[in-house]
Amino acid sequence: MPARGSAKPSLADVDALRREIEDHNHRYYVLDDPNVSDAEYDKLLRRLQEIEEKWPELRTSDSPTQRIGAPPAEGFAVVTRDVPMLSLDNSMSEEEFREWRERLIRVVGTVGESGYVCEPKMDGVAVELVYDDGTLVQGSTRGDGIHGEDVTPNVRAIRAIPLRLKGDASEAKLPKRLSVRGEVYMPIADFERINKRQAESGDRIYANPRNTAAGSLKQIDPRITASRSLKLFAYGIASAAGTGIRSQWQLLEALKSWGFPINPMSKRCNTIEEVVAFYQELERDRAKLPYEIDGVVVKVDDFDVQAEAGTRSRSPRWAVAWKFAPQEARTRVLGIEVTVGRTGALTPLARLDPVRVGGVTISNATLHNADEIERKDVRVGDWVFVRRAGDVIPEIVGPIKELRKGSLPKYKMPDKCPACGTKAERIEGEAVTRCPNFACPVQVRGRLIHFASRGAMDIEGLGFKLVDQLVTVGLVSVPADFYRLTVDDLTPLERMAEKSAQNVIGAIERSKRTTLARFIYALGIRNVGETAAEVLAEHFDSIEALMEASEEELSNIHGVGAVIAREIRAWTSVASNRKLVRDLMKAGITFARAARATSDELAGKTFVFTGTLTQLSREEAEAEVKKRGGKASSSVSKGTSYVVAGEKAGSKLEKAQKLGVEVIDEDAFLKMIKR
Repeated sequence: MPARGSAKPSLADVDALRREIEDHNHRYYVLDDPNVSDAEYDKLLRRLQEIEEKWPELRTSDSPTQRIGAPPAEGFAVVTRDVPMLSLDNSMSEEEFREWRERLIRVVGTVGESGYVCEPKMDGVAVELVYDDGTLVQGSTRGDGIHGEDVTPNVRAIRAIPLRLKGDASEAKLPKRLSVRGEVYMPIADFERINKRQAESGDRIYANPRNTAAGSLKQIDPRITASRSLKLFAYGIASAAGTGIRSQWQLLEALKSWGFPINPMSKRCNTIEEVVAFYQELERDRAKLPYEIDGVVVKVDDFDVQAEAGTRSRSPRWAVAWKFAPQEARTRVLGIEVTVGRTGALTPLARLDPVRVGGVTISNATLHNADEIERKDVRVGDWVFVRRAGDVIPEIVGPIKELRKGSLPKYKMPDKCPACGTKAERIEGEAVTRCPNFACPVQVRGRLIHFASRGAMDIEGLGFKLVDQLVTVGLVSVPADFYRLTVDDLTPLERMAEKSAQNVIGAIERSKRTTLARFIYALGIRNVGETAAEVLAEHFDSIEALMEASEEELSNIHGVGAVIAREIRAWTSVASNRKLVRDLMKAGITFARAARATSDELAGKTFVFTGTLTQLSREEAEAEVKKRGGKASSSVSKGTSYVVAGEKAGSKLEKAQKLGVEVIDEDAFLKMIKR
């Protein structure tokens, strides 16, 4: 290779330098077996950068230098696939796993001779990588399986992903066009390093490696992605036609030969008992792995048997994700405090010595109610096992009684509300202890915050701090008071300039046009969640009709039942509640006509709208989704299909990016509904 400042190098010399750098990338990021120091690697990469800067005509799109430094994009385009990226059915126990196998046998007969391939189920982000003539041309997220988000500049920034495949694209086993599926993940050590850096700089701490990987993959600036230490394990291709590959195990070997990292823990099992043994071994050793997994993916090995088994609309019959039980950890109960909810429920909360469980740090865990504390016999000072129920909600499994020192006193629920001092009540037959004081300040604030929340009236800017100020100074005590506020009322409040006050008043005014379902949910009737509110809105033409409905009529509505009917009737029989509804209607609240499904083109899809839409109101957009059999939600979760981002999109957009949920703009949504 010519020395710095010498004559222009030949194309062959530059290609040789690129191959050398990519080989080092492969050894470091894929094989975990580097043979040069970081300084030596940096020297090679800098040399290539200098050559390409001096002679731009020698730069290629698949050069290692193109992994970083690309200009930030405005957004991500939508990629449409011919072969969908399917999801997997879950088995939560050995019994369910064996039931999956029995269903498979009923379809294809005995599959034991063909065997199974078991792969650790990575807790990461699924991607598709498209190669033309062996060169990476596109990378996209899973999205809804058919439509993904184009993140090509970002996958180029992941050094574990080959920009050019090993082998000759003219060979039979490496097709001219290849679509590879894999999982992008963040190693635990890198996640902890990033969080340590965040903490030292006073920035937000990330929740877990999976979400951090998803957010890193969806960065507008690929340089941020490049800095996040993401890795990949490949596991499949869109089509094996023309490759000569006849089994999953053979496919993994082929992917490895083409330069992709393959999870070394993957194993081929001949019998179902070998699969069970592999699962048990991996579950036992999962804490020792450098990355997070949450189960084992089991696939029929033979492609002919896979084809015979076929697929459902969203998942193959020939594969299943056998999930692990929630991870547990040991910690100590430092104290038990009681919180008061908006319905007056007193909930005991255990304060824990912070412990890491399932990728997040747990410092609090609910104890639900007095019966639960008695049943588990949890005491302050106990060592306990903590787990994330459903790998999400922290809960105490139980105390480790052999570690209990001395005679720790049993915990007793307080007989008075900790917020207002009113004597607490427990209705016979109910597990919950409640504060009966409707004017309890914590309940008042809770009802007001609930009324303004996104799933309810969706009043932007009315968060806890502002509501707390409004209650403290006496401006608001019931939801109807929101609609009497003026800019002059708000501007004297802390951190409330005139512009901010105008924005809040504008949001309150916009909330007047809503749906009956949102309004019912906003009233905060006990046990009436968003789903029940939707059912009630579909049954009744007006809020007045609901207020006058008998308990018998309510209980006969499918999806309501006796408990909810009793709660609704109890709420509507209170004079102050009836006055509240009248006052809200006098304030000018109106309801958009309830949407009725007239087609199923969006069936199974959940949409969340955020920001300001310019061509439709949010209510109209949600109605369009429901007319097509889809669901409109107010919150983003892993189950969200699309987030439609309008102007000034906020935290919902950020959460969607963290969770890897597909984000589209208003124009894309209008095209989707052909409007």
